[in-house]
Amino acid sequence: MERALREARDAFDRDEVPVGALVVRGNQLLGRSGNRVEELCDATAHAEMLALNQAFATAEAKRLEGAEVFCTLEPCLQCAGALLHARVARVVFAASDPKFGGVVSLASLFDLPGINHRIQWQGGLLAESAAELMRAFFRQRR
Repeated sequence: MERALREARDAFDRDEVPVGALVVRGNQLLGRSGNRVEELCDATAHAEMLALNQAFATAEAKRLEGAEVFCTLEPCLQCAGALLHARVARVVFAASDPKFGGVVSLASLFDLPGINHRIQWQGGLLAESAAELMRAFFRQRR
């Protein structure tokens, strides 16, 4: 999660909402990114999406079975859906996102009936560090 926080700090320095994500399988880092919504002028360029895209390329696969994703903010609905499609095994996030969180806060996509893949998840790892970075970012913007 420390590495994901570094990605979030890099996003902060680029004037992006400070979210970072990593995709790992075993000891191999498959993908990493921070948000790049402003830089790419793309509302879907969230850290998780970009890290997944790198991971697909690195693994040369369209599915990431056995992979774990570490992100500094609870994945939104878009990212939670992408994680399901990618078939990752586990998602660990730092801070919850009451406005947009797609894992537990706003919705629980991973637990919907009829979904043919289950993702284990854990929230709260280094939550205060991630939340403080978000607060600092939005204080600066006001």
